[in-house]
Amino acid sequence: MPAPLDRSVLATYAGLLAVTVVAWVVLLRSPMSGDDMAGMQMVMTPSAADAGAYVAAWGVMMAAMMLPSALPMIGLYAATQRSAGALARGTAVAAFAATYLGLWAASGLPMYLSSLGLMALTPRAIAYVTAGVLVIAGVFQLSPLKQACLRRCRSPLGFLMGHWRGGWRGGLAMGWAHACYCLGCCWALMVVLVVAGAMGLPWVLAIACVVAAEKLLPGGAWIARASGAALVLVGAAVAVDPGLAAALRMAPA
Repeated sequence: MPAPLDRSVLATYAGLLAVTVVAWVVLLRSPMSGDDMAGMQMVMTPSAADAGAYVAAWGVMMAAMMLPSALPMIGLYAATQRSAGALARGTAVAAFAATYLGLWAASGLPMYLSSLGLMALTPRAIAYVTAGVLVIAGVFQLSPLKQACLRRCRSPLGFLMGHWRGGWRGGLAMGWAHACYCLGCCWALMVVLVVAGAMGLPWVLAIACVVAAEKLLPGGAWIARASGAALVLVGAAVAVDPGLAAALRMAPA
């Protein structure tokens, strides 16, 4: 019979689930397009304030999308801290989770800069950029690098055994390492979200489901490959009919 979960582990799961729920509530109550997140006039007057608002909104979106698939990893890390004192345990787990979310939030800065570039393009140019991004993302989903990063994300025990560090500094280092693997696994899907989907809520939901499925479900490697093949096909369709790009980027009314 499996041992019951430690209270600290249960508290970790409860806290992360609460953060996830709050992030989703924010997204569902205030759907954000690329323009909303960066500021309507950002092409003409980009600023540090616009960049900060974008990165903050991106961080909320990443918490909603990425925390569900990170729960097994962070929960197992919390379980390894059972022998530590309450303060040391809480600090280490918080350092791991905060570093993981912090790196994902920071990835919003290059996304902001990409949005600036997109908004300076003509609609036809955006269509061909969209086609290229879809195909590149699809090819990446099929690549050995994707599979290598995905294996790390799908094996919390293997990751912890290979990257173990003690104390809160260890939590920082391990949270950073896990976030890097996670970014390596999912960066292409996030670029698709920005370029092809304009951060529309349907795209957020779809990509969040793909990320969770490929990391948590049996056969995740094949789920990644199937999504990659689909992206390549959609990208080819957009290249043939550039008008499809506008439909992909159309936010719900």
